[in-house]
Amino acid sequence: MRRVLYRVPEAMELLSMSRTVIYEQIRAGRLRTVHQGRARLVPASAIADYVALLERESTGRAA
Repeated sequence: MRRVLYRVPEAMELLSMSRTVIYEQIRAGRLRTVHQGRARLVPASAIADYVALLERESTGRAA
């Protein structure tokens, strides 16, 4: 079964980013999260969307 939610440390590893950068991207609205109780989780779809955003930015295409 494929995972659909990741904790922030797992998202850090998947995206090869530091905790600080992950939270900066969350605050900027570039990386979506959800809350389950007190836990902040990153949906797998949000990770895919973020990677697609980075790809668009690297090619100079607007969203």
